[in-house]
Amino acid sequence: MAMPPVVEEATWREELEALRVREKAATKELDAIAAQRRRLPMVRMPDYVLVGAGGPVRLVDIFEGRSQLIVYNHMWQPGAEWQCGGCTSFTSVFTRLGFLDNYDARFVIVTQGAIDEALAYAKRVGNKMTWYSTAGSPFGADVDAPPGGGFALNVFLRDGETVYRTWHTSGRGVEQLTYTFPLVDVLPYGRQEDWQDSPEGWPQKPAYSGWLDSPDVARLYGEDLTGDRPER
Repeated sequence: MAMPPVVEEATWREELEALRVREKAATKELDAIAAQRRRLPMVRMPDYVLVGAGGPVRLVDIFEGRSQLIVYNHMWQPGAEWQCGGCTSFTSVFTRLGFLDNYDARFVIVTQGAIDEALAYAKRVGNKMTWYSTAGSPFGADVDAPPGGGFALNVFLRDGETVYRTWHTSGRGVEQLTYTFPLVDVLPYGRQEDWQDSPEGWPQKPAYSGWLDSPDVARLYGEDLTGDRPER
C-alpha cells in the first residue's frame, strides 16, 4: 500500500503551514456563508398536523416552546425491512442533543412512514432522536421531501403560533452537519472513494463503500428483541 513520503520535521511543518493557509481561508468562507444564511428571508408555513409517539401534534407544538427547529426528513419505503442506509447512518450519530437547549432550538426526525412503524424502526437501529410522521400530511412534500422522494434537512423559526421556513439543504449539503465525514477526511487515506483526488497508489473503492448500511447501524447500536444491546 502506498504511503505519504517521509521527510524531516522542518519540511513537514512547512507543508503543514502551506495547507493551513487554505484551511483558514475555507473557515473564513464558511463564516461568510453562515452570515449570509442568517440574512436569508423566510416563508410562512401552514398549520400542519403531524403524528408523534403521543398522537397528532401541530407543527408549532413540535418546537416544545423553543423558537427554532431543525427537521431531518428521513427517506422511507413503507414495509421495507431496512430503510435508507444513508439516512439511518446519518441520524444515528446524534445521541446528545441537549446542548441545543442553550440555543433555543430542537432537532427532530420526520418521515413519511406511519408513526408506529417509524418508532419500531428507530428502536431497532438504536436511533435516539424524536420521530414524527408526516403520513397523511402534505408537510413532507412541501419541504422538498415527498413520498417516495429523497431526504432533506429544513430549519424553521417560530413566532408565537406562526412558523416560518428559513433554510433547506439536501445531498452533500447535509454531510457538513455530521462529524463522521470531517473525521474521515483528516485521515491520511481519506474516504478512499474513487471520485476523490488522491495520490497514485492510494486505496480507493467505489463511492459509499465505507458507509454504514442500515443493518450495520442496527448491529452496532440497535437493540435485539430482548431489549439488550448487541455485543460490540
